[in-house]
Amino acid sequence: MGRIVVISTGGTIASRWQGAGFAADAHGREVMATAAVPEGVSVEIVDLFSVNSPRLTTHHQLTLLHTVHEVLADPGVDGIVVTHGTDTLEESAFLVDLHHDDPRPVVFTGAQLPLDAADGDGPGNLHDALLTAATTRGLGVLVAFDGKVHAARGTLKTQTLAADAFADPSGARIGNIGFGRVSVLRQPQRPAALALPAVPGAAPRVDMVMHHADADPLLLNAAVDAGAQGLVLVATGAGNATPEFVEAVASATARGVLVALTTRVQAGPVTEIYTHGGAVDLVAAGAVPTGTLRAGQARVAVLSALLATTDPRERGRVLRHALGEAVTTDDRPAAELVQA
Repeated sequence: MGRIVVISTGGTIASRWQGAGFAADAHGREVMATAAVPEGVSVEIVDLFSVNSPRLTTHHQLTLLHTVHEVLADPGVDGIVVTHGTDTLEESAFLVDLHHDDPRPVVFTGAQLPLDAADGDGPGNLHDALLTAATTRGLGVLVAFDGKVHAARGTLKTQTLAADAFADPSGARIGNIGFGRVSVLRQPQRPAALALPAVPGAAPRVDMVMHHADADPLLLNAAVDAGAQGLVLVATGAGNATPEFVEAVASATARGVLVALTTRVQAGPVTEIYTHGGAVDLVAAGAVPTGTLRAGQARVAVLSALLATTDPRERGRVLRHALGEAVTTDDRPAAELVQA
């Protein structure tokens, strides 16, 4: 069915017992040896790194992004599978998806149980990811997990330990895997791909701050003072905080900081309904609402905008594009920053 390249990055699927807990240890060839390969699929392995995914940095993720593009530069490759830790899989997959302009799939997968577990889920997930990479086209970056296929955009880790670990709380999955085939249920909506960013010596700082009862903007202001070029405000409800946060957001955006507004609620869009510190006022102060994207992926969208350009106005336009909005200024789309 095709030639698939597996990029191994570590995570639970590559983890072994370390005396006090599990940690990524195995190389890609060892991980691949646990899984049945679908008939007609040939596999090549790239050992990129082997770390627990909470330890991933922007440099790791940009290295992965560039590796994906380098692999797909070979027209003989039919698809890519990325084995990845589940904790930050949603962030890495979305970053790759924002810059993916190729009908060939990139399929992320991983495991909730370690490499040597007798009842481990890694082998089945890896088989399903290979099958998905070999048989689907034009769906963007995907997550194959527990017999289900999800679009990278909007998909989160929703269970800490259960095998059915991923879902889009605000939308339906892309498909199902079973009986040796992938059944595609819907086509994901994706904006045009952003241009591939360079790997900077030092990545721009992007911080997240959560609102809660009794919260004040101390941490938000501290992030700005620490040099944050981007911020994600994780608000309550449909995107609400307090008048004090509104003032802090206005001050941050006046200094050129790119601020995205999401919510700590699991599902549903950020919506401008309330004033007195609500989303109405936060958006008026310069925060960009993120729709149904939650904190981790909102941060990736901000990061991609910061990497695309140094112009504050352009950064706002790129962020809105990454969020899926149709953004134009002077009848000119952000064409220079988007793949043709």
